Amino acid sequence: MQPPPRQSFFLFGPRGVGKTAWLHQQFPGALFFDMLDHQVYTQLLAGPERLGERIPQGHKDWVVVDEIQRVPELLNEVHRLIESRKLRFVLTGSSARKLRRRGVNLLAGRAVTRHMHPLTALELGKDFDLKRVLQYGCLPLACTSENPHDYLKSYAATYLREEVQQEGLARNIGAFGRFLEAASFSQGGVLNMAAVARECAVSVKVVEDYFSILNDLLIAVRLPVFSKRAKRRLVAHPKFYFFDSGVFQAIRPRGPLDAPEQIHGPALETLFLQQVRALIDYKGLDYRLYYWRTTGGDEVDFVLYGERGLRAFEVKMAHNVRPDDLRSLLWFRADFPQAKTHLLYLGQRRWHDRGIEVLPLLDCVSTLDQWL
Repeated sequence: MQPPPRQSFFLFGPRGVGKTAWLHQQFPGALFFDMLDHQVYTQLLAGPERLGERIPQGHKDWVVVDEIQRVPELLNEVHRLIESRKLRFVLTGSSARKLRRRGVNLLAGRAVTRHMHPLTALELGKDFDLKRVLQYGCLPLACTSENPHDYLKSYAATYLREEVQQEGLARNIGAFGRFLEAASFSQGGVLNMAAVARECAVSVKVVEDYFSILNDLLIAVRLPVFSKRAKRRLVAHPKFYFFDSGVFQAIRPRGPLDAPEQIHGPALETLFLQQVRALIDYKGLDYRLYYWRTTGGDEVDFVLYGERGLRAFEVKMAHNVRPDDLRSLLWFRADFPQAKTHLLYLGQRRWHDRGIEVLPLLDCVSTLDQWL
């Protein structure tokens, strides 16, 4: 995580990524208002102006409002206090849904926006264990808990279902639970709304709403197709990922017919994606994320495009690289010869092949700031 701004800022991130703990560390003298505290929530919901009354006159340190999306009306009072008392606020949120409503005061540029992600390999350093993070992800408690499996099951059950129910985001919590499991089969794949709707026995419109809920809770990512200057026929639908490999594995049902690569492959892609997303946000890199897939089935997992250039990454759940593994990247290079192309795999050798850099995934994620 980058150093905090000097002015007021929003800090968005899914539940469990460590926003509150980080803020206590960074701002030990701050005044905290926790909207998950029922008493604080009900008092400020009934009277947002009470926020100013509860901040002592002469308070010069930061003020933190945790989970601001639970009482969006507080933003008018925050705006007033920034203007009248020159206070500095940190406003955290694990959902953008209510803050996107028309008429919600987003402080008109008086607060910048930052994002927090699960831990990265760069942050974990020597504690980064590829096998463990593939299975349990990079949420701080999953990295430190003696029972990460139980923690992640609780995260999926308690947060993803109860939070949705508490906020009134889905009327039928049973259908939403079935949807979560059905969506997990789309991890790392091209999103087919109709197929997910059939699987969980609801309409396509309901499934579209459910996917929007996941996006608003910051726990899902949809990658669009990279179609700039396309020279081939490309698919139109985005790819879908849960934000963390451990959360994905906790939600994904398993059966005797599941091949390991059906779960481990998407988990490995998810791990790489979460590392890239974090670095782009923390370093302020000018990249947008895509994938590339032709109607003939050739696919490149991740395409990064921006002022810093064009990069393509293919992620393989294999310890050896076959010539055919390079096929999609070679097609991509043929269309975009200026692109830097990389194939990441689980082996240890590193080499170049027809303009493609083949390297160990562990080496890449551990030094990702040097690659982007």
